[in-house]
Parts: sequence; structure tokens; C-alpha cells
Amino acid sequence: MKSHSFLSGKYELSTFFTPIPAQHVKSLNKHVALDLIRFTPGGISRVELAQRMSLTRAAVTSIVNDLISNGIIREAESRSVNSGRPPVILEIHPERGYVAGIDMGATHLSAIIANLATHVIKEKEVPFDISKGPDICIAQANELLSELLTASGLVLADLVAIGVGVPGPIVAEAGMVLAPPIMPGWDRFPILETLEKLWKRPVSLNNDAELGALGEWACGAGRGQKNLAYIKVGTGIGSGILLNGEIYRGATGSAGEVGHLTIDENGPLCTCGNRGCLEAIAGGKAIALQAQDAVRNGQRTQLNTIAPPENISAKDVAAAARRGDLLSQQILSQAGDHLGVAIAGLVNLFNPGMVIVGGGVAQIGDLFLEPVRKAVQKRSLPAAAQAVRITTALLGRRSSCMGAVIQAVSIALHQTAENKSSLLVVEETETRMAKV
Repeated sequence: MKSHSFLSGKYELSTFFTPIPAQHVKSLNKHVALDLIRFTPGGISRVELAQRMSLTRAAVTSIVNDLISNGIIREAESRSVNSGRPPVILEIHPERGYVAGIDMGATHLSAIIANLATHVIKEKEVPFDISKGPDICIAQANELLSELLTASGLVLADLVAIGVGVPGPIVAEAGMVLAPPIMPGWDRFPILETLEKLWKRPVSLNNDAELGALGEWACGAGRGQKNLAYIKVGTGIGSGILLNGEIYRGATGSAGEVGHLTIDENGPLCTCGNRGCLEAIAGGKAIALQAQDAVRNGQRTQLNTIAPPENISAKDVAAAARRGDLLSQQILSQAGDHLGVAIAGLVNLFNPGMVIVGGGVAQIGDLFLEPVRKAVQKRSLPAAAQAVRITTALLGRRSSCMGAVIQAVSIALHQTAENKSSLLVVEETETRMAKV
């Protein structure tokens, strides 16, 4: 079987013993063309599109004309030429519609309104508590989305699709999380069904770290990389793994739970019930707890000025470390070293070309990242260590939310290419759920 996979979905072209109807081949090629137009930096010309797809110019012209007539793409002059007449390139038509991306973190909620060219129109981040359960959290997400729509001069019906990320292992077929360590009350809750009924729009549900990998690959530090790992270090630790241009989710959707690798079998208790997990040693919550214990034990530190000790956060530790506080620097260095040990395992197993460290804790910078790099170089096999580049997320805290936008745009473009309306997709979803 011959297959073509890309991040907006997986389309397979079977070449067994029966011919494929011509209309199916053209439909497949239309989706492939769309993604090449979307993800080629600076746009792509018709000639280059024909070369990349191994098609005749006449075949590409037919596909392109269909997409232009649907209003999905448009022709524009390249902006990357310094002299001479700029070539005509193909690009996504930004005014074809709007999407939203929502990132539900452990302690933050982010939302972005963007057009189909992924240009951000409005965005906002607010404090959040995922442990309050689905009813309260979904209501808060809906309130933030409504606020941004109003500020953008839009209404919910203007959105073609919505992407959502949550910090737990996703069972994609069921549209829910399974036994999420930091999401009490969410286990097997029908998240996708609930959101599609609430918003009456197609919704994509993904793990937040997977969306971080997607966001950085499409818009950030990972552009051009076919194999990368995105490590999200926030309150907890998760990862999204991109293998050969495709997000790897595993058999049940829980691939990438690097935060629950055992670092010290006699270590602190983790939210998952085990001891010594990476998350319990090097996550944002763990960093804060270590600092709080140090203050209670009377250790000399600038953090003594924060009272009571329970108020000390990972952000406070990072700020003190930048001011030269030795204790804070030691805590961050140890956390970075432990994370580097886990990343070295990923490097040896998957041999990525890039590891991107994102999330709130990663914003600390080199105080955290240098110990990570040193541990990876020390513990990875030379062949793998020499090939990998370790860097911080270019999009910062927006990586996962932009990944959600990319997923929403994927739904919008590919459904429009098939002449499917958003309302029809929601009706199909409701019919499917009614049969279950």
C-alpha cells in the first residue's frame, strides 16, 4: 500500500489490484495540494506544485482552478524577491473564514481567533484551574471564546471550526480523556460531543503537548523538521512526538507521556499514583514545592520574602534565579538535569532532529535549558546526540494554542475542499453519537 500522510490528517491511496476511481485520485491530490500550499514557507507556484506532486501542469491547473473557484486559495505576487518581476504564488485565502484555537492548561486558559491563513486576530490568556471539572471549565472556555468573538466583531456562526487542547491522554475515536493524572473529574467525560453540541461547529480535540508540536512545526522553531519532539514543561510535563511528518499518538492516544517516566523509584509521590515520576521531580509544581520546603527549612534564599511559603510559585523561583539567588538556580539546574535524562531517552529511542522545550517553565531560558542540553549530550548515543538540536519554543506559551488553530484550519480547508458545510458536519456528528 502506498500512503501519503500529513499533519492535517491521514489520507491513504491504496494500490492493491483494483483501480481507484479518477474522482477519488483527484480528491486526494486536492488535499495534498492544499497542504503543500499551506505549509510551504513563502507560498508555492503552480510549477513547483506540479514538481512536488509529480503531476502534469494540466492536472495541477485543474486542481488549482477548483480550489480558486471555491475561494480557498488565491494567487498573489511573491514578497521574497528583491529584484525583477515577482513570480505568482498560491496561498490560502485569508478572508475565506475564521477559526478558533483553545488551550486548556492546568492553570491557564488561552484562546485565539484567526483567519484561514492562521493570522491571529484576537487572543487572550486567563487564569484557570483544570481540576474544577468539565462543567465549570467548559463554561469558562465558552465565556472566553464569546469575549474574543465580540472583540473581533464576529459571532459564533462566523467560525468554520474550533481546535481544543487539554492536558491529558486523548482517546481520539471517543473524543475524551482516559484516566488523566491532572484532570480530576474528566475521566471518560464526552468532551468532543459536549463542545460540538455547545458550539454547533466542528471541533478538533487533541492533547496540548501534541498541539504544541504541531504549532511549532507549522509556525515556530520546528519548521522544515520531519522528526521532532516538543516537551511541554508547565505544572506537569508532557510531550508531542512528530515522526516522519506525522504526530505519533500510539495505540490508545497516550504516547508522549514523558512526565510519567520513573526517574527515582523512591522519589516524591506523583499525581498518577506512582513515585519518582519526572513530573513530580522537574515539573512546575515540583519546582515550587522544592522551593517551599527550602524556605520552611530555613535555607538562605531571596524567596524568604514571600509569605506564607505556600505562595511561592515556579515563576517566583525563576525570577529569584535571574537575580542571582543560588538556591533557586540550584533547583532549576537539578530540574533541567532530570528533564535532560528523560529527553536523552527520547533521543536514543526516536532519533529526532530537534527537541523543542516549551510551556511556562521553559520561559525561564538558559538557566533551565543549559542543564537539559548537557544531560542530553552526556547520556545520548553520539550518533543521535550529534544530530539533535535542543531549543526553546519560538511561539512561547502560544505553541499549543496555535497548534489548535492549525487543526481547526485543517478541518475548515479540507471540508470546504469537499464542499461540506460546517453545519452538515455537526449534523453528521450528532447522528453518529445518537447511534452509539
